[in-house]
Amino acid sequence: MRALIDLIVHNKHWFVFLLLEVISLVFLFSYNGYQKSVYFTTANDVVGSTYNVISGITSYLHLQEVNNELEATNEELRKEVYAMRQQLEAIQQDSMKRPQALPLRYEVVPAQVVNMTLHKATNFITINKGEADGIRPEMGVVCSRGVVGIVYMTSRHYSIVMPLLNVNSKISCRLRGSDYFGSLVWQRGYADIAYVTSVPRHAPVKKKAIVETNGYSDIFPPGLPIGVVQQVGDSPDGMSYFLRVKLFTNFPTLREVSVITNYHSAERRMLEEMAEDPAKQDSVLNSQEKQKELEEKKNNLSPDTIR
Repeated sequence: MRALIDLIVHNKHWFVFLLLEVISLVFLFSYNGYQKSVYFTTANDVVGSTYNVISGITSYLHLQEVNNELEATNEELRKEVYAMRQQLEAIQQDSMKRPQALPLRYEVVPAQVVNMTLHKATNFITINKGEADGIRPEMGVVCSRGVVGIVYMTSRHYSIVMPLLNVNSKISCRLRGSDYFGSLVWQRGYADIAYVTSVPRHAPVKKKAIVETNGYSDIFPPGLPIGVVQQVGDSPDGMSYFLRVKLFTNFPTLREVSVITNYHSAERRMLEEMAEDPAKQDSVLNSQEKQKELEEKKNNLSPDTIR
């Protein structure tokens, strides 16, 4: 306290000067219309700029929350799109008098990226959802921009995703608006470039054509965007096109993803494996017969027997 008093005493002329300046400015802006208008205009500009900066900082701090809300909205929209596509396919099949197949049950599970590699030949992405959330291997993973990859392995609460940026990745795709399809592969190098192989030479391929999923597998529904054709070239054998594709997904900034679940995929794979390997048919049929016998025995049990 003594030091503060000494500071005021030694600098009292400066404090008197500041006090007189403040009083003079008050009189100036209070009794002069022009100066008052200039003061209020300047003050409003300063306050507006300050509020603008504060608003920008607040928006940045709440960016994650806004991003989560947008991703949740995107997931709802994806569900509606998948449902509408299934209904459209069912209507088309009915109009053409074809036997309707069992509709695919695509659902969406949101997840967040917790780890990722981009500089290796076999890159992988770790997400924070696993078997406890209904995630299984060979389920498709997408983001708001397009396809990300396929679930490779799972644990209780985490999953490893094989992204498009993996030399072992191979996604069946097509050119939008046509029935010509090929395979999307990655050849290292850039994190936003992949290639489509096996597109026939008679296909009308042009630059800026959209590459999307074709729905031939049960991993992805048809029509999900993958990328855009940047360059059209020939394959090494000259029998097909070799397309350079710029991917829509921005992997370096990828944080929010969604896992597409199809609960009929296991049944479909089992049937296809049985068709390819007749030896599996007997084991599958035997297991089904045993299961049927157990259910019949259970149904035939009387209440007294159960007790």
